[in-house]
Amino acid sequence: MATLLYRLGRWAFRRRRLVGGVWLGVLVLAVVAAAVAPAGEDEGLSMPGTESQKAFDLLDERFPQSNSQGAEARLVFQAPDGQRVTARESKAAVADTLGSLEGGDQVASVTDPFESDAVSGDGTIAYSTVTYTVDAVDLTDATKSALEDAAHRARNAGLTVEIGGSALDAEEEPGGTTEIIGVAMAAVVLVLALGSLVAAGLSLLTAFLGVAIAFGLVSALAVPLGLTSTVAILALMLGLAVGIDYALFITSRFRDERAEGREPEEAAGRAVGTAGSAVVFAGATVFIALVGLGVVGIPELTRMGMGGAGAVALAVLVALTLVPALFGFFGGRVLSRAVRKADGLGGGRARGGRAAAGRPGLGTRWARFVLRRPVAVLLVAGLGLGVVALPALSLELGLPGDESKSVETTQRRAYDLLSEGFGPGFNGPLTVVVDLSESADDARATTDLVATTVEGVDGVASVGAPVLSGAEDTAVLTVVPRTAPNSGETKDLVHAIRGAVSGVEAGTGAGVLVTGTTAMNIDISEAMSDALIPYLTVVIGLAVLLLMVVFRSVLVPVKAALGFLLSVGAAFGVLVAVFQWGWAGGVIGIEQTGPVMSLMPILIIGIVFGLAMDYEVFLLSRMREAYTHGAAPGEAIVSGFRHSGRVVAAAAIIMISVFAGFVGMSSPTIQTMGVGLAAAVAFDAFVVRMAIVPAVLALLGHRAWWLPRILNRVLPDVDVEGEALSRAVPAAATVPEAAVRRLPVGRD
Repeated sequence: MATLLYRLGRWAFRRRRLVGGVWLGVLVLAVVAAAVAPAGEDEGLSMPGTESQKAFDLLDERFPQSNSQGAEARLVFQAPDGQRVTARESKAAVADTLGSLEGGDQVASVTDPFESDAVSGDGTIAYSTVTYTVDAVDLTDATKSALEDAAHRARNAGLTVEIGGSALDAEEEPGGTTEIIGVAMAAVVLVLALGSLVAAGLSLLTAFLGVAIAFGLVSALAVPLGLTSTVAILALMLGLAVGIDYALFITSRFRDERAEGREPEEAAGRAVGTAGSAVVFAGATVFIALVGLGVVGIPELTRMGMGGAGAVALAVLVALTLVPALFGFFGGRVLSRAVRKADGLGGGRARGGRAAAGRPGLGTRWARFVLRRPVAVLLVAGLGLGVVALPALSLELGLPGDESKSVETTQRRAYDLLSEGFGPGFNGPLTVVVDLSESADDARATTDLVATTVEGVDGVASVGAPVLSGAEDTAVLTVVPRTAPNSGETKDLVHAIRGAVSGVEAGTGAGVLVTGTTAMNIDISEAMSDALIPYLTVVIGLAVLLLMVVFRSVLVPVKAALGFLLSVGAAFGVLVAVFQWGWAGGVIGIEQTGPVMSLMPILIIGIVFGLAMDYEVFLLSRMREAYTHGAAPGEAIVSGFRHSGRVVAAAAIIMISVFAGFVGMSSPTIQTMGVGLAAAVAFDAFVVRMAIVPAVLALLGHRAWWLPRILNRVLPDVDVEGEALSRAVPAAATVPEAAVRRLPVGRD
């Protein structure tokens, strides 16, 4: 693979105008496609095969005139202090407000709170449910404005009015202040790490181009593939992070090759052949892990995985082709100013000679410190991560609702008013669907039996009157729990109701299904919990197999897998501490604690797996390269840190900055993702790869690189270190040092 990529790097360098033109054309096409494509639709979370989804599908079939998962708004009215909403003036204001909505475009129905018994016991709070004929993303601006204008009319009459439900939900768009700060920090780190504005700008330019293409393609394919803004933001987040890192690794290797006196084209080829091989492997691991999210069976998670995988694949292609092409355009300006101005033996060697004669770098000093005290470093790092991971034992999964939003939003205030007036369970009603098509008894008698059975379940606050379909083959009952939607008691209640109605099913032949948003969230969370261990097992197995192929070792992959588990466990501990317990929640704007979003653990495992393998490959490939060339195990460790330690550290800081930049968004999904990924990368790069890895390798010595003979014969040789490249082109590598200083800058 190294030889093939070497040729690709040299070709891209020589044909830089063609390569640059092709990528520019792809960018234009992606932007145009995104501009002319219609906006995507948020289809909501679904889980085919679960009881909740089966019930929703049945409702769509038996009640075709309605949309079981369509948009809904709840107008919540509260009378002024000391007054009742049932007073004549207040009733008139409510009637006027609701009258302005009836018959409106996209409005299916508007309920009267005084006729539907939607007034609190003390008479101070009432609500009206407005249902729409379309999903929330299909509501026009005019429809949303009409809803807000109606609320404003009631406020002018002296009532407090808040709007809950999905009608005002909006997909979050990237581009906020925190994301810009994250990218700015990444740029600063690049400049400090590379010592050249041109080299830093090159990495940023290629990353932005890849992200722009990925974002454009996601937008263009939003409608045919059902991609949401969350998919686009994940693609942006991952594409930016890995795009910068991959360009940084290849640029750093290019500078190393130039420092050894190789001409630019040769240096570009070798950079792509060596660092590019590691980029291909690292990108492939992220790609496989993200695509593998599809096995969980949640369409939205599958789409997020595919979107992120596409962005990573683009980042790899850009790094392998556009980065060496830009080396040709910028030439010596990619090198630091100090190297370009050096004299004596020549730019690269002059600097290298002084570094060798002077004080060793921080990476070298740290590696030697770990070699002197491997047991102490291993114990401190391992126990530290274990302590941080302890909160993960209390991990609870759920899906965020209006209760997780800021108190500044009308949705959250509506949620609080409904809880105050009707109890916490009112915000998460359950829907019991009775399939009467094969019932042996009278439809109404069977429905009444189901209602009576559900009413007798402990934890049920009320059961609404049944609604029968026109053919009387389906009945729908609304059940209000006594507890809040995300509480453990409500989860137990859903299971209790399902258990209680099983007797009715057996006795009557009717099918009884429990659904609703709350039940669907519970089903998805349980499915996520059940899939977590199998998915983690597959990911760990894949990591061991891939690393065994790359490093031709048994113990190195096992060590990498255990380190990955430590970093993921610590990241989960941070998520629990921040989002469930509220530690430092005020810093990132979390006003309400609750369960960790159910999609996050599996999503974080998939992403962090690939990123962890990034650092493992980039750091250990230099160690392996030194070891195969005869260095002792300890010196191989020092060599790896000398050549890759600073670059890996810079890459990790860049990735942390990018991920942390998304924490400021208001979406709980993106917030959780940003915190989890930033924490996982920090733990994996700076604790696992920088401390635990060298400590374990120091203790293992030569045994770290042991591979049984049978595996040595069976496993393919992917040659990430570029040994075949060194054998194939040993002589054409260097030119006289004086010629290096005279090489043209950016000339074709």
